[in-house]
Amino acid sequence: MLHLRAVCPEDKTEQAVAILRAQPGTAHLAVHRGAAVAPVGDLIEADIAREAADDIIDALCELELDHTGGITLETIETALSDAADRAEEEAPGEGADAVVWQELVGRTGEEARLNVTFLSFLTIACLLAAVGVVTDSPVTIVGAMVVGPEFGPLAAVAVGLVLRRWDLVGRAAVALAVGFPLAVAVTAGATLLGVATGVLDAGALQGDHQVDFVYKFGIPSLVVALLAGAAGMLAMTSAKSAALVGVFISVTTVPAAGYVAVAAVLGQWDRSVYSLIQLVINLFGIVIAAAIVLMLRRRKQRSEGAERPLSRG
Repeated sequence: MLHLRAVCPEDKTEQAVAILRAQPGTAHLAVHRGAAVAPVGDLIEADIAREAADDIIDALCELELDHTGGITLETIETALSDAADRAEEEAPGEGADAVVWQELVGRTGEEARLNVTFLSFLTIACLLAAVGVVTDSPVTIVGAMVVGPEFGPLAAVAVGLVLRRWDLVGRAAVALAVGFPLAVAVTAGATLLGVATGVLDAGALQGDHQVDFVYKFGIPSLVVALLAGAAGMLAMTSAKSAALVGVFISVTTVPAAGYVAVAAVLGQWDRSVYSLIQLVINLFGIVIAAAIVLMLRRRKQRSEGAERPLSRG
């Protein structure tokens, strides 16, 4: 279930309430007359089934509440209510399969912003990957995969392409285009410092190692990236967000970026180039698969929506 709050101008309140009443996925509908101060208006609250959320938000946006008032959604972890149970049962579809498009745009848009936090996490992840490379530690490589924040902007690119939100695509592309070069540059600097101080052996990459899978690209690399992108988008568009952890540790995006820096500094140019190719394969594979999954889910939801039009009251 989701908790909906809508700040509504007084002249739109009855229409908004009618929309919520007409939707079988609504429970605990409440109207607080004159409760909103900025902007001035009424406050409407309701608990709604996830599978009904997209229809309801679209209808409320047709009343321009997103411009004249405001609409917020929060996830309800526990709801002890027969009315809530009935709302979930009567709402068509399954909550885990429902896509709340406005929520998805907002979530990916926030994660796609270029900021200090994103750059810090990406840089730390690349440094962890570099440590894993020079110490031949697969465990450290996995840690770098988990820390890496790159899936957010990649998902935002996919969402922007499917919904034709070019502002979202541009924002995410900037985050990736600035973030990865910066993280690689910092990692290269740290590697140079390690060599200069004697902490790092200049021949650390010579021979075979357990972490060589990071730069060895091929068809399996693309398959893994495609599967990870598909799984990641399924997780983001459903209630199964815990699956994102598996996505993070299935692709070698950040480790490949770290390997690019370490190999270049240590003069292993072939491995550096191979790692760069691995990085590109992962980035494009994730975006392509995520976009395909999103298009399929959108088509399915549109076809279902055409069969059950929402009454506007």
